[in-house]
This record gives sequence, structure tokens and C-alpha cells, in this order.
Amino acid sequence: MSGGAEFTRSGGGAPTWWVVMLKELHELWVGGRALTLLLIYTVLLGIMSWVLSSNSELSLIPPKEMVFETLKGAIAVGVFIGVIIGADSVSGERERATLEGLLLTPTSRRQIIVGKFFAAISPWPAAFSVALPYMWVLSQGDEVLGQAARWGLLFGTLLAVAFTATGMLVSYWCTSNRTSLFVGLGIYVFFLIPTQLPGQAQTGRPGRFLQWVNPMQAPDFFLEKLLVNNRTFAELWHWTITPAVFFAFSLMLLFLYARPGLQLTAARPGLPWAKRRLATTGIFLVGALAALAPIPLRALQMGQEGGGMMSQAAPLVLGIDQTTVTLRAGEPLFFETTVTNNSSQPSADLILAMNIINLDAMGDIVDPEDWSPQRTQYQAGLAPGASASNSWRVNAIVDGDFMIYLVAIPQPAGEGATSHPAASPGIHLTVTPFTRLNPGGVLPFAIGGPVLLLLALIYVYRRRRRGIDEGG
Repeated sequence: MSGGAEFTRSGGGAPTWWVVMLKELHELWVGGRALTLLLIYTVLLGIMSWVLSSNSELSLIPPKEMVFETLKGAIAVGVFIGVIIGADSVSGERERATLEGLLLTPTSRRQIIVGKFFAAISPWPAAFSVALPYMWVLSQGDEVLGQAARWGLLFGTLLAVAFTATGMLVSYWCTSNRTSLFVGLGIYVFFLIPTQLPGQAQTGRPGRFLQWVNPMQAPDFFLEKLLVNNRTFAELWHWTITPAVFFAFSLMLLFLYARPGLQLTAARPGLPWAKRRLATTGIFLVGALAALAPIPLRALQMGQEGGGMMSQAAPLVLGIDQTTVTLRAGEPLFFETTVTNNSSQPSADLILAMNIINLDAMGDIVDPEDWSPQRTQYQAGLAPGASASNSWRVNAIVDGDFMIYLVAIPQPAGEGATSHPAASPGIHLTVTPFTRLNPGGVLPFAIGGPVLLLLALIYVYRRRRRGIDEGG
């Protein structure tokens, strides 16, 4: 069928892609595969929520972090289900000998692929909806819930759609359903494993770059810094590039390359037209990432480059408006510093840096990057006697006794030169455990979610069985 008639209605009824989608949805949901996967996920989600709320150690985790972990799990499961269903979409039809009848219908290959694709991504909205009540109860009224819902839906949709399309591409190339599932899961694990590496393995320019080019890891980094560390979108926007490019590339490859060659046997990408299409899409992806690759490196370098020859450092005084603060874990601390130039000469440009240390020698070492969205600020040089104020925010992550202090570092005069930092008084920060979360309030969600899905699964199976018996 020509391109202009690809989406015409069949026999005056619904478009063929709509019919294919309804058929696939019926097999997926009434057949019970999607409900079974969601039931397993909901059981795990309930267990995780109960453990977070009841364990005496883990209950000290702030609401922001619990919401982030729940959202991260929801996205990972949505992607996993999409890969599984996508990998079965074409090779499964071949193996069950049902693809021939579908290809003999008077319609285009595109409508078949579109119908299967829309049905395959249907579990993602369900998985996200299942996670929302858990995020709501774990957020305990924190404003993080709105941000998590918006950004989680965006990134989850990008990844679920992209990996579902990837699974369908694998299924398109494989005759055996076992092979397509194995390859699809291999691709999923390949992208997932780097997200589980310890933080020390993901630092520095190489580590950050590898995080940025991984379409599963870049959203995790973005969501963690935005939701947990209170960073802004202006600081993190470049982490949205990779999932967006992967989304566009996967759909382009599925609908422009795979769709025209859908056939009864597995496709052989050695044909000249296939090579041209594959090369074009490959060049597009490589070119896009190559053009955008300097962005995270430039962001990593921000603030590390000096500003030429400056005047010699003048005596500085760095004051702070608080000295002792007590907070509960998860609460933010806002304070201000004032730097004053007591010299008769203008000062060099200043770099203000904040640090946090644990006063307990046996306690865990503090990673200031997790506690504050902005640990370094830059201040223009001050005239003699002039002062400047800067605002800071620190998030109390875990309980204990900590000291917050800042230093004002005059910009060195040039290569090989040094300067004398001025230190502020310290803020003695006492963080008490966060105990407001009641495990009893989580229990109805931990038990009710799996029970409701189990009842739905039983109803679907009974109705399906009744239909088979009546038909017999």
C-alpha cells in the first residue's frame, strides 16, 4: 500500500492500526501477561515501602530520597516491561505462526507496527500510576512529590518508549522468541549495570561523561540532583539531551528502517537499502552525540577557570549569620555570609567555597555535594571597605553533629601564584532523626496494592476461562 493510503480505514470501519492495537491490548491485558508483571512489581514496591518506613535505620532517610528511590524503581520496571513486550511483538508472532495471517491483510506494514507499538507501551502508564500512591505516602507532604510526578512521567515516557521500540527492533531481526528476549534483556542490562556502580567510579570527567551518554543513567543523575539535592533545571538541563536523542533515534530506526521490511522471516540487514537506512540513522546518532558531547564537559569545567591577572589579595573578613542550628533530617538550612574588604586596596575576584564535616570521628564521611545544591559561588572584587552577601542552602541528610564552614579565596594573580583564604566561623549543625513517618500508614498501601492487582488478575483469568468454556 502506498504511503498516502497507509492509514485509510478498512471497510469503512476503524483504521487497521487501531484494530491491531486493540487485539494486542486484549492479548496483553486480558491474557494476563501485563497484570502478572505489574503484580510482581507492586509486591516488591510494597515491601520496599514498608522496609523504608519501619526499619529503625532506614526510616531516617529523608522523604525526598525515599520518593526518588521509588520513582527510580518505577522507571526501571516500566523500561523492563517495555523491553520484554517489545521483544515478543514480532518474533513471538513468527514462532506462534500467526504473523502470516497478519501480513496477508490488505494493509500496510506501518499500520501493523504502529498498532503493536502503542499496545506495547501501555504498561508504562499503569506502572507509573501504581507508584504514585507509594510516592505520595512516602513524601509525607513534602513538595518533592509534584516535581517527582512531573519529571518522572517525562523521563519514564522517553525511556519506556525508546526501549520498547528497541525491543521491537530486536524482535524484528530474530526468528526465535527466545533469542529476541535474550538480546533485549542483554541490551537492558548493558545500560542498567553502570547505574549500579559505586559513586567513586562515576566521578571525574570520564565518569561524568559515561553517565551523560547512558540514556538510563543520565535521567537518574538529573532526578537525584533535582529532587534530593535541590539543584535547578538551569544547572542540569544538559542531562536531558541523551534520553531525548535516544528516544528520537529509536523511533526513527523502528518506523523508517524496520517498518518497510516487516516480513514472515527474520529481516536480513545486509540488503543495500537496509545498509543505507542503518548507516543514515547511525550517522545521525553519532553526529548528534558528538556535537553535544562538549556540553557536560563544559558544565563540569564551569568555575574552574580563572580570570587573568588580578591585583594582590587584600585582608578579608568572612562573617556568617548563624553559629548553632538544630534540624530534623530532611529539613533545609538557609543562611547568609558576608565578606568584607578591610584593606585600602581593591580585592581580587573571590571564590567562596563551603564544606561540611562530621564531628564524630567514627561517623560517615560527609559528601557535601549531596548536602548542598551549590557549594561554590563567585564574587567580583570588592572596593576598599565594601562588603557583599551570599545566600546558601544546606539539606540535612542524616542525623548527627556536623560543622559547616566557608572560605573566601582571592583569585591568584597568575600561573604559579597563590593566595591566602579567609575562613568564616563555623555553624554547629545538629541533625535529629526524622521519625514522622508512621509504618502503619504505609501498610495499607503495601498490602492493598498487591491485593487489588491479584483480584484483578483472578477476575481476568476467570472471565477468560468462562469465555473459553462457553465457546467450546
